[in-house]
This record gives sequence, structure tokens and C-alpha cells, in this order.
Amino acid sequence: MILFLRLFTESFSFAVQALRANMLRTILSLLGVTVGIFAIIAVFTVVDSLEREIRKSLNFIGENVIYVQKWPWVFENDFPWWKYYNRPVANVSDYKFLQKNLQNASVVSIFADKGNRTIRYKSSSMDGLTIMGVSQEYNLLSDVPLGSGRWFTDAETEAGRNVCIIGYEVAAGLFPNEDPIGKAISSGRGNFRATIIGVMAKQGANFLGAPTKDNIIYIPYSVFVRRFNVRWIEPMIGIKGFPKDVGLQTVEGETIGLMRSKRGLKPSQPDNFAINRPEMIANQIGQIFVVLGLAGGIIGSFSILVGGFGIANIMFVSVKERTNLIGIQKSLGAKNWFILFQFLFEAIFLSLLGGMAGLLLVWLGTFVHFDAIDIEISAGNVITGIVVSAVIGIISGIVPAWIASRMDPVEAIRSK
Repeated sequence: MILFLRLFTESFSFAVQALRANMLRTILSLLGVTVGIFAIIAVFTVVDSLEREIRKSLNFIGENVIYVQKWPWVFENDFPWWKYYNRPVANVSDYKFLQKNLQNASVVSIFADKGNRTIRYKSSSMDGLTIMGVSQEYNLLSDVPLGSGRWFTDAETEAGRNVCIIGYEVAAGLFPNEDPIGKAISSGRGNFRATIIGVMAKQGANFLGAPTKDNIIYIPYSVFVRRFNVRWIEPMIGIKGFPKDVGLQTVEGETIGLMRSKRGLKPSQPDNFAINRPEMIANQIGQIFVVLGLAGGIIGSFSILVGGFGIANIMFVSVKERTNLIGIQKSLGAKNWFILFQFLFEAIFLSLLGGMAGLLLVWLGTFVHFDAIDIEISAGNVITGIVVSAVIGIISGIVPAWIASRMDPVEAIRSK
């Protein structure tokens, strides 16, 4: 242990001396490592941040949930589109059948929406809002945090009472100076009127530009069907599995079997419904980020390669300048491995110095504010940057260190 500390101390001392003696040369040589680590870790950090924001944006359609619909979110290449078009839409009958028979689902809910609506309260109005009809279980399927008021009761949904829950922006726009609870709002065309029983907490915009809950009005599904022309609206049936059902394979298989039975499909007939998962969207978009990460890694690798040559150059010069010292150390009994590790540690230290500078630049970049995304550098990316820097130091310094360790002590001393 004492020998290791001595070895580390001497290597650190020599590295600092080399840095001080040739400050400009060393900085220019380490610049390649700095730029390379910055490029690689910056790309990885941005990709991770984008993936996190995408998954956060997908929370509006629920977590650990599958959806039964007419149309798939990802089309099969060999399946004609008109066969999708001729499929029946998911309906209340399908919803009640699944709700009654599914054994591996914790929640089954049906919902549909009507967008671009104008909502009024007295002389105030708001355009471009979305009215969503939901069954009573919807708040268990998709998180609907309430800032005030309450969720629908079973009696309200069953009886189809004209009650609603409004988003934060709706409340701020229509009721800037009063409490919305208990007030009645109506649609611009007069075919909808409901009493507010709850106001959602502020959600904010999401990365994918999906409908934000801040501009949504929830009403019971029975009211939605009664008040709006749902002929061209395609409902969704959301099914939430149990946590123990990893990958939701069990509930998906059971849902497919029940839907085929409900619709009377023969074994030879294909499904006339789609089972959709939120990760389908994430996986499709994620493939783009994989390519971006790979491209950034390749570009950064070239910079690191240049930096590696720079460190190797520093070490060759250092070996040449300290040839006499190497001979003295060997004549006093220093082993070959001691000399080798002394120079190798020096190369690793210099490479780590360049890598830490690159990581510092990435960290400083996280303080730059972007409206669509919050950039955060993860501990995993920091460790990756440190490991890559250390590996570059080992590769760049092994040859000079090997040459130094194999020097003849007599010839080394004479070189002075």
C-alpha cells in the first residue's frame, strides 16, 4: 500500500511538473481529449434527457397500460390499410365485456374526446379546448391530479349527470378571480352544459406536443355520448395490468382472447382490433436517438483519437527528458514495473485531466435553459466519461511507459 501511494505521488508530481513546464503544449495536446469527451457525453446526455422527456410526455396516456382500438399506432407493412378501415370501433359493449371478464387487469376504462371546442362562462370564452368523456375508473388508469374539488362518483357516471372537471388553464382563463367549483359552463353551440366539481393541478406543456391536461375538460362518458355526435369518434379502451405482470404479456394475451371471443372470430381469421402500447411510440422515436448517439460517439471518437496521440506525444517527450532520472532510479533499485506504472499513471492523470475538463463543459451546459427539455447529466454518463478518459490514458501511455521501463540504467545515466 505504501509503495502504491509512493508510486501515485511521484506520478502525480511528474505530471504536474510536465504541465507547468510546458503549459501551452500540454493544454493543446489535451484539447483533443477534452473535445472528444465533451462531444460524446454531451450527445449521451441530450439523448438521455430527450428519452426522459418523451416517457414523461407519454404519461398522459397512462403507465403500465395497453389500449384496445380500431387503428394500430404502428402499421404493419404487409397489412392493407382498408382492412383497418373496415374494422369495428371499440364500444361500450366491448368495454363492459372486458371489465366483467378480465382477470388479470386492475383497471378497465373507456374514453373518447372531442377537440377544438369553444367553452363559455357568462361573457368569457375559450377556444381550442378538448372535451373528454371518461368512465368512472379513468383516474385510476391515467393520473389526473386534482388541485381542488373531487372526481366523479359512481352515481354521477351511471346517471349521466352534467358535471365536469376542468384543467388548470381552463380555470385560469374562465375564472381568473373566482372559485370555479359549482359554476356551470357551456359549449359555444349550446349543446353542452355542465357544473364544475373539480379543477386539475397545473401540468404544463409536454415534450411531444400531445394534448395537455391543462386544456382538457372531463365529463362522464355517458354524458359525452348523449351530448355529442360520436358517429365519427373512435373510443379507446384502456386496460391497466398488475405490477407483477412484467411486460403486460398476461393481460394482453387474455384481452386478445376475450376480444376474439366477443367478436366471434374464427381461429383462421385475423384480429379486427389493435392492441396498442405507449412504448410503441417511444421505441419508434428512440430509434432516432440511437442513431444520433452513435453518430455523436463516432465524431467524439475521432477527437479522442487525436487527443490520444497528443498524450502519447507528451509521454514520449517526458521519457526523453527524464531518461537520466530513469537511469538513476534503476541504479538505486527501482524495478521495471515501477518505472512502467510511474509513466502509465502520469498518462492516465493527464487524460483524466482532459476528460474532466470535457465533463465540466457538459455540466455547465446543463444550466442553459430550454423550453422543451431539461438537460441533466447522469451519474452513469459521468462514469462513462471518466472510464473512457482513463482507457485513452492507458492506450496512449503504455508504449512510452514500456520503453522507459526497458531502458538500460547505464545507458540512461550516460544520456545526460
